[in-house]
Amino acid sequence: MEPLDTDLAYTTNEPQSAPAGSRFNVMLFLPILGFILVLIFIGAAIVQWDLSDLVGSLVGVMLLLFAAAIALLFWAMAPRTNA
Repeated sequence: MEPLDTDLAYTTNEPQSAPAGSRFNVMLFLPILGFILVLIFIGAAIVQWDLSDLVGSLVGVMLLLFAAAIALLFWAMAPRTNA
């Protein structure tokens, strides 16, 4: 006769933790915005749109996207807590 298995595995109803790379999925909107910005530049080159009035705003948007990317990288790579 075999001994009884006394090491019971109790199941709980706690939510499962998210996969390891799920925080990086939040950053997927940055390449989409970058692609739209490149399309604007291509359109300006082909159709000869005058972007001289928008240059300051476009530089500001690109700086904002750069700062957002850095902040999101720090957030995505931060260790998770079990709180």
